[in-house]
Amino acid sequence: MTASGDLLIDAFGRIREEVHEAVDGLSPDELAVRLDDGANSIAWLIWHLTRIQDDHIADAAGTQEVWIAQEWSERFELPFSRRSTGYGHSAKDVASLGGISGELLVEYHDAVHERTAKFLGTLKDADLGRVVDDAWTPAVTLGVRLVSVISDDLQHVGQAAFIRGWLERP
Repeated sequence: MTASGDLLIDAFGRIREEVHEAVDGLSPDELAVRLDDGANSIAWLIWHLTRIQDDHIADAAGTQEVWIAQEWSERFELPFSRRSTGYGHSAKDVASLGGISGELLVEYHDAVHERTAKFLGTLKDADLGRVVDDAWTPAVTLGVRLVSVISDDLQHVGQAAFIRGWLERP
């Protein structure tokens, strides 16, 4: 294990901790609360950040997404393509995560986190410079992709924590 691998595992572990804190003890109705008709819910935010992590890590690792390989898409029973990550979702799509339990959300996130940590544990520092997406200029390296996922996930879990704080205020 390299120092950079340890650092990345720690960062993704912090996301996992925040996901658990954002969801813990909330009912499906609370997880579905939206601050206005166009806003995202905690359930959607946690599902989306986990789907992005799953999709991007699977691509980088050359593996199938946990969502598909472990049949999470069937467990969630959502009304859109199982390849969907939430990008470009409408207000109606966001609402479709109403009724999803916190347990289901964190179980899926934990499964993705486990696969992420396993992948990160195999990396050497030189791997971080490998190009994983040449559709951009400059091309996206594995290191840049991992930092991008961490950034996106932290932003979304922060939004979920904000909604939770709003729900819990007196």
